[in-house]
Formats: sequence, structure tokens, C-alpha cells
Amino acid sequence: MEIKVLGPGCAKCAATVDVLQKAAKAKGADVSITKVEDMREIVSYGVMSTPGVVIDGKVVHVGSVPTSEKAEGWMK
Repeated sequence: MEIKVLGPGCAKCAATVDVLQKAAKAKGADVSITKVEDMREIVSYGVMSTPGVVIDGKVVHVGSVPTSEKAEGWMK
């Protein structure tokens, strides 16, 4: 599973990466988490409010730090 966290490197973006890493560990999921800070690439996903989460090319969350429950649900 390929996960991208879209954002300029703010505290919420770092918190999002942390939530996703903990969820992956809790679920034993094999994931690759990449931070995307290039604004052109972020906008190319249609994301105007960060942080954004993209899983396997699909935007699944925008504008806030996802809950751990939501993140674990993505790791099925």
C-alpha cells in the first residue's frame, strides 16, 4: 500500500504521518509512507486544504489530522 501525506511540512502534516505509522504498525500493514511538500503536486490531487492523505493514488482525507480509528480502517 502506497500512502502519500500532502502538505507543506506543518505540525498537522507531521502528526498525520505519525498517526498513519502507528495505524500501520497496529494492523501489521505493509505500507510505504511518503511526504509530499511540492505545492504543484499537492494541487494536482485537487487538495486545497492540508494535510491530505492519498492511498494508492486516491485522495481519502483532506484538511485535518485523521483519527487513529479512521487510519486503521484504511489499513484493512
